[in-house]
Amino acid sequence: MCGPKFVVCLKNLSPAQMKNLQKIIEVPVWDRTRLILEIFSKRARTREARLQVETAYLQYMLPRLGGMWQHLGRQGGGGGSRANKGIGEKQIELDRRQISHRITELKKELAKIEQVRNVQRSGRSRDGYPSVALVGYTNAGKSSLMNRLLEMSDSASEAGDEKKVFEKDMLFATLDTSIRKIAIRDLRPFLLSDTVGFIENIPHDLIKAFRSTLAEVRYADVLLIVMDSSDPHHRMHKKITEDTLRDLNALDIPKIYVYNKADLRATGLNTQNIPGNDHVYISALTGYGMDDLLVTLDKILGSGDRTIDVLIPYSNGDLLNRIHNGGRIISEKYEESGIHVIADCPALLAGYIDSCLGGSSTG
Repeated sequence: MCGPKFVVCLKNLSPAQMKNLQKIIEVPVWDRTRLILEIFSKRARTREARLQVETAYLQYMLPRLGGMWQHLGRQGGGGGSRANKGIGEKQIELDRRQISHRITELKKELAKIEQVRNVQRSGRSRDGYPSVALVGYTNAGKSSLMNRLLEMSDSASEAGDEKKVFEKDMLFATLDTSIRKIAIRDLRPFLLSDTVGFIENIPHDLIKAFRSTLAEVRYADVLLIVMDSSDPHHRMHKKITEDTLRDLNALDIPKIYVYNKADLRATGLNTQNIPGNDHVYISALTGYGMDDLLVTLDKILGSGDRTIDVLIPYSNGDLLNRIHNGGRIISEKYEESGIHVIADCPALLAGYIDSCLGGSSTG
């Protein structure tokens, strides 16, 4: 009969605890962080996600090298010269150098990717679209909600399934940030981002490694905190999500608590949406409650709107296109010197129009 290949401890272990435990049971030991890293490594699809996971994994392994070469000899005494070190000690020193060098390389690559992200984010800000981020405990249904909103979007027939994100009933199905434009009927268009799911006691090295991905959360105008309302532990998941947002300095961003999977809740529980509140019950699978969510979201997004009254020269047609895409036209008249436009626009877009026209807008 075959014995276990490894043993998993649901708590995090210090390097010394892991080393001593492995001596006793003579089987490789994984703690909570190692298990999460293994799951992440299998879920990573893009280059950025793989770099982030590798960085976190190497930072985790660096202080634990001592337990990996116990089968090699060690020679004590004789000062501190390299010649007097045992084979195991020499190997550990070499591994530490190589790992430290690799971590430095990975951080440089991730810094370049982060610069690209910042440029892309600046471009999206100029377009004037407000940003909405999906956050929450892993497997709460964030990707399912994004796909449901994409199906409801006016551009759904043109995009087909190309814009949909990967969704599956499993932990950490999504590690990469996906950003999609959502434009539904007469509601304000917005950019929706789907981020990596949170989990209890998320490893600190993972948060550091995924900082560029999670930056989309910090720059969001509204957060949709998605919870699996059918899960008996969803209140604890809500607290864990809020604690993680606090660590990211993002807890003060306007938010809506989205209780997903309302169709799976036990019968008799009240799932009635109360207009004006910051919570809604929905089912991303069936579409239940989606209209309530969109009305609540649109109200928050519109709270910072400005009414602009501008004359756009015919040579600045791109500005008119931005207003059409990111705002709501009240009136539009073609005059001899340009196009006279009155529109409600998000504050970012209104500010951009102001800067381009020398501050000639009002409202």
